[in-house]
Amino acid sequence: MFNWYLKVVKENYANFTGRARRSEYWYFTLVNVLISIVLGIIDYAIGSDIGPNLGILRLIYSVAVLVPGLAVLVRRLHDIGKSGWYFFVVFIPIAGGIWLLVLLCKEGDHGPNQYGADPKNPNYGEFDEIGKPDVY
Repeated sequence: MFNWYLKVVKENYANFTGRARRSEYWYFTLVNVLISIVLGIIDYAIGSDIGPNLGILRLIYSVAVLVPGLAVLVRRLHDIGKSGWYFFVVFIPIAGGIWLLVLLCKEGDHGPNQYGADPKNPNYGEFDEIGKPDVY
């Protein structure tokens, strides 16, 4: 799982085009949360807290994964046929966050959509595990 996370971060660091399957988004999110927890514990242990629930290591990590986090979110929205601008719905108090969570859990469009080919359906071409075309 962590190797897959690294592959996604390295190959798609600032890739806001194409589509991301649910597994790509949620594995990225899971590993992100786990790393943040570990860094938070380390920050607390070495006394590098710079505020409540924020340490220097966790801050550096959060800044480093901000762009790939947004990129995978946009690609996930593309997979369900939505524009990346739908991210801003999260700023609607309570309902926006819930609605975005529902969208992120929704199954992607079957077949190609306006954002690219279906990364899950092999009938539309060969794709690797992160939705990029395999090139031989």
